[in-house]
Order: sequence, then C-alpha cells, then structure tokens
Amino acid sequence: QVQMVESGGGSVQAGGSLGLSCATSGSRTSINGMGWYRQVSGKQREPVASITRDGATNYTDSVKGRFTISKDNAKNTAYLQMNSLKPEDTGVYLCYADYVYIGYYWGRGTQVTVSS
Repeated sequence: QVQMVESGGGSVQAGGSLGLSCATSGSRTSINGMGWYRQVSGKQREPVASITRDGATNYTDSVKGRFTISKDNAKNTAYLQMNSLKPEDTGVYLCYADYVYIGYYWGRGTQVTVSS
C-alpha cells in the first residue's frame, strides 16, 4: 500500500521561514512528480509548487522567489523550503505524489500560520 508522511509546518512571524517534507513509499511503480497544494481560508485550493521526476519545477506566481521545492529520489521525498513568509501564505498545505499507472496520493495536510 502507498503511504504518505507529511511533516513540517507551524506558526511563524511574517518574514520567517518554514520547511515542509513529504515522504512516500509502498508503490510498485515510480513517481511522475510530487508537490504541494494549499487551502487558504476564503479561497479555492491552489497548487503551490511541483517537481517532476527529471527535476523540472513549477511555482504559483505568488510564491516565486520565496519558496523552493526539491527532491531526494533515493528517499522518495520532496521538500518545500518557504522563506519570507507572508500572512496570506496561511493555510493547510497538502502534499501529493503522482505515481505511474496508479495516480495521485495525498498526505493528510499540515497547518502553516503566518502572523503579522
């Protein structure tokens, strides 16, 4: 069975940093890509960052230059480093893994809170 373990998050002051990690295991197939969505109060769920098997990255415009996604293929783990955090970054961050043939699996989510 596929397992997803998401860690990180917390509460910080504006301008601070947080790091998220997402580890996945248990699949017979390889991973197409991994990343995070977030659910911000009053807004629809939106993609934040993604990284493909070959290392190509994509970010939503609001986090470009502040967030960095990376991966460790040997550990099947993705990392999201979030710097210069703003109050509007507050929300629940949900990691995902896109497996070949199987499809998407999701973590349980972690809360990120940024205060002024």
